[in-house]
Amino acid sequence: MQEVVGIYNADGTIGGELSYAFAKLARRGSCELCDVTHGWNPLGKRSWKAAVEQSELNLTFVHRDEALPEQLAAAGQLPAVVMSSDDGWRVIMTSSEFAEFKSDPGALIAETERRAAVHL
Repeated sequence: MQEVVGIYNADGTIGGELSYAFAKLARRGSCELCDVTHGWNPLGKRSWKAAVEQSELNLTFVHRDEALPEQLAAAGQLPAVVMSSDDGWRVIMTSSEFAEFKSDPGALIAETERRAAVHL
């Protein structure tokens, strides 16, 4: 099964999380994928967790400092969703596309599944 990885535009360290929160409050930075999956809840939105559990994809979500260099190279601007293939990693969802799913995590997962199927 192909691996699908969502990469947040934030670092996973305590300092990274605090830095992201301050930047978001000051409106100097954003991570649209973070908004869909967590919002201000550090444990994640229930609707997001339910959507991921129902998906048949091999989904993983990582912070930018946890991503592989090859994943970051394929992603370009973050956040992004990348998928493994025989040729390496390819981007299947870009940073500009997450905002439309902010209030509907299930729709984001459904669209990710659709795009992953197209790229198999």
